[in-house]
Amino acid sequence: MPSDMNWQRTAMRESKSLGFTFYFTGWFESILFLKRLAFAQCKVGFQGTSLTLIALAFFTGCTHLGPKTITADRFDYSTAIADSWKQQTLLNIVKLRYMDLPVFVDVASIVSGYSLQTGASVNGTLSSENAIQGNYLAAGGQAIYIDRPTITYVPLVGQKFLRQLVTPIDPKNIFFLIQAGYAADFVLGLTVESLNGVRNRSTIGGTIRAADPGFVEALELLRAVQAAGAFGMRVLEDKTKTSTGVIFFRRDDVPSEILEKGIEIRRLLKLAPNQQQFILSYSPLRGAENELAVTSRSMIQIMAAFASFVDVPQPHLKDHSAAPPLEDLAQEKSQNKVRIYCGKDKPGNAFVAVRYRDYWFWVDQGDWQTKRALNAVIFFFTLGESPFDEKLPLITIPAQ
Repeated sequence: MPSDMNWQRTAMRESKSLGFTFYFTGWFESILFLKRLAFAQCKVGFQGTSLTLIALAFFTGCTHLGPKTITADRFDYSTAIADSWKQQTLLNIVKLRYMDLPVFVDVASIVSGYSLQTGASVNGTLSSENAIQGNYLAAGGQAIYIDRPTITYVPLVGQKFLRQLVTPIDPKNIFFLIQAGYAADFVLGLTVESLNGVRNRSTIGGTIRAADPGFVEALELLRAVQAAGAFGMRVLEDKTKTSTGVIFFRRDDVPSEILEKGIEIRRLLKLAPNQQQFILSYSPLRGAENELAVTSRSMIQIMAAFASFVDVPQPHLKDHSAAPPLEDLAQEKSQNKVRIYCGKDKPGNAFVAVRYRDYWFWVDQGDWQTKRALNAVIFFFTLGESPFDEKLPLITIPAQ
């Protein structure tokens, strides 16, 4: 009989009984002990081998917990962060319409820790043939699963973040988006105030200013030229490693109608008619013959322009808690432009919805223009410089 098992012999009514109790908390100890139990049963003639083999098979089939959590956690957390970014951006756009302070909170880090603890107990009595109490075997188990995520939130404040909000977007980054495949009329209509002095629609000063006819027409032509592959951008670096964006119009292997549209674009934007490439520069005024002067918007300007398309409940207009609608806005909405709806009840089919001042504001799931514009606003935040210079703290999590 194995010497390392705690056996106790007890005389009971002219019979011999054998009792044992053991506990274990580790996989290795459990497997070793159950193997010894099977050996002991063979020695004493106890017919409980099947239960022992089942338990032995259970404990030897251990697997790793960590790899199985990656698929679920990675997509769940990314979806939650994306949804919260949409809601936060929409809420701040609505708050600008109410002259409220926009506040941004970023998710700095997510650390998800898991712990799985198991334990089991088995006790029983092996009796002789004439014993009254008979044979007895009892088993018990315990499992503790702990999911302990640590999420760090950081409010975006300080001089660097303020500069990111009020500093105009670099014109190179705007045209990089166009080069990446975004529609030229959409990107430029959302991010620039003027091109070479030709002005876009603006809401500066709380009043609407319609876009110059030449601006709208130039964007439509630019999209057609972009779709034909006759418009592009490259970046040049000088000896001081300063990068300069250069846009160009192709001539080779381009249909004649596209060449004519390129000529018309240069006329509308007051560019040199025979110049094929232009250096991008930030300026509200017309540049040199080889320059395309771009007056780009800041993030706060983009969001303020977006806020002009927010529907405001009549009670909030009557008590003057929200800015009144701009003139000519009703006509723009009728042309299927950007629109943010409002209502008392939570919408059932919304791309994103937020609650503010007892009303719901949302973007309709079928309104692809507004969805695209909202996603672009979120994406433009990534074009700015991160407001954090310091590295995130190193967190060490012990294995449990």
